Amino acid sequence: MYMKKLIFTFALLGAFVSLQARTVDVSAAYTGSKNFDQVQAKATMALTLNTLAGLEAKMANERAFKDPVYSLAVPVSLNFELIRLIVRPFYYLKNKSDDAAFQDAGAFGVETQMHLTLKEDEINDVYTHAFITAAFARQKGTVFFESEPTENRYYSEMAYSLGISQTFFNAFGADVAGTVFQYPDGVSGVVGLRSIMDQQELARTQTLDIVHQLPKYMLSTRFSRMWTDNGSSFYVGYRYGEFHNAESEHSVLAGNSFSVAQRVTVDLAYNHVRDVHNKNKRDIFYIQLETSF
Repeated sequence: MYMKKLIFTFALLGAFVSLQARTVDVSAAYTGSKNFDQVQAKATMALTLNTLAGLEAKMANERAFKDPVYSLAVPVSLNFELIRLIVRPFYYLKNKSDDAAFQDAGAFGVETQMHLTLKEDEINDVYTHAFITAAFARQKGTVFFESEPTENRYYSEMAYSLGISQTFFNAFGADVAGTVFQYPDGVSGVVGLRSIMDQQELARTQTLDIVHQLPKYMLSTRFSRMWTDNGSSFYVGYRYGEFHNAESEHSVLAGNSFSVAQRVTVDLAYNHVRDVHNKNKRDIFYIQLETSF
């Protein structure tokens, strides 16, 4: 299994490096816990001075699924003087169920982001940025109801996020964000959804976990200490989430990003997640290697 993951990751990286573009940023990451392990490869290419395009691929081995879960995303970014627009369509490959009662799972959707520069004081190194996101996903899976029969079908979901980032003296950073979720197909009486989609496709929150529960809302914050001269930073983050079909959760994240060579950066992080009653606890570890060509 691990050999397949390594081959998958390095094959993607080889394809990324061979692409012809002005600049190519490539990263490979591993996330692991007792419930899952995941490898991820990304590449971002500067096609023009104002346009970036990328390719993301993930392979997750989750204990609840018979086969690995594969997903792809193609983000495109348009950068203007004070505004950055990002469109990120994603697709989950069909995952066959090991139980005939459950429908084969799949998912697709799109995330859109708009980043705004609200304040840019170069003299005092003070910057304020805001972001707004809207995302939609349609999942193919099994819906479990409280009083109705289990049903195999498509299930839709939307998410809206608002956040703000503040940096001081080019050395400190603070981020605050909130996300609300909407279910066009209705969530009344729904107690579960067997789906392969990670909810973080729709909203970036301060956790490394793979989230399959149906969220109501999430609130997150993050603080960073940056050393720009040597390209390193230390950060801590917190997230609180409330769900329709699970207990509310706390998530605490801590990480360190640093340079190990010219144009080579390592990011190490630890994430502890637990519900409000301390019954479901997870420890998650993350490592990412990033370089540029």
